[in-house]
Amino acid sequence: MFDPAQLRTFLAVAQTLSFTQAAQRLGVRQSTVSQQVRRLEDAAGRQLFSRDTHSVRLTEDGEAMLGFARTILEAHERAAHWFAGARPRGRLRFGASEDFVLTRLPELLEGFRRHHPEVDLELTVDLSGHLMKRLAAGRLDLVLAKRHPADEPMPAGPGADGPGTGPDPDEPPGRLVWRDRLVWIGAEGTRPDPRRPLPLVLLPPPAVTRARALEVLERHGRAWRVTCTSGSLNGLVAATRAGLGVMAHAQGMIPPGLVRLPAGAGLPDLGAMDIVLLHGAGARRDGPVRDSAEALADAILAAGDRLHSG
Repeated sequence: MFDPAQLRTFLAVAQTLSFTQAAQRLGVRQSTVSQQVRRLEDAAGRQLFSRDTHSVRLTEDGEAMLGFARTILEAHERAAHWFAGARPRGRLRFGASEDFVLTRLPELLEGFRRHHPEVDLELTVDLSGHLMKRLAAGRLDLVLAKRHPADEPMPAGPGADGPGTGPDPDEPPGRLVWRDRLVWIGAEGTRPDPRRPLPLVLLPPPAVTRARALEVLERHGRAWRVTCTSGSLNGLVAATRAGLGVMAHAQGMIPPGLVRLPAGAGLPDLGAMDIVLLHGAGARRDGPVRDSAEALADAILAAGDRLHSG
């Protein structure tokens, strides 16, 4: 009843909330994405997205289809790998930042290992910047990381000469898993004093969130001071819960016990943040590494909406 190609397109739109971004992820025209979503809605007899010129949102039926689509595609992929006779095997070196490890990524990886027992999966947890360097050096095959959107300029501050810096042009192209907002978070009731430097809880360089927070504050002329630096997300969360300061974090992965600061806090907008999958050189060549990397990438893309709170 439901075409797997249409379900993949539906998932891409649901996870990015953008027909344009979904088309870029899938490598097709935006008109093709719109056509496939329309055909899926016709097959279901329900409207799956509420959309206008400014936004795309899942309807109640779209939320229900999300779970069905994920289940159908996972079963389809398992059957395809089984009967193709070429089951992924060998060592796969996968890197992810700690933000994702504290979501349902471990559950996803457990399912991947169960369905692909011949793949020897090695997990590296580190900052996105470090993971990308390891990928470029050939020490990782697949990375799930955060980076600045390729098509959105950095938020500009008052009196800035330009719109801000974009992504590093030397970074390899990636497959968008979802687009999130980078927001300020803190303990419940946190209200920074605008007359004093903003207390910051930060990851060490070259953390993407650290660089974004400092650049945006500088652009807006907002004074700041570092009250805690930790390479561990647990350390940052503990310091923030204790009221030592505020931190920049992806809106869809806010840790328990912390909340997004309201607009009334007077802090500048941090802009968007892309969650992307990046393939290493070995994973782009034909062979067992590529097969394993593609199988894990497909699993992450199919279940990407489960890795954040929306």
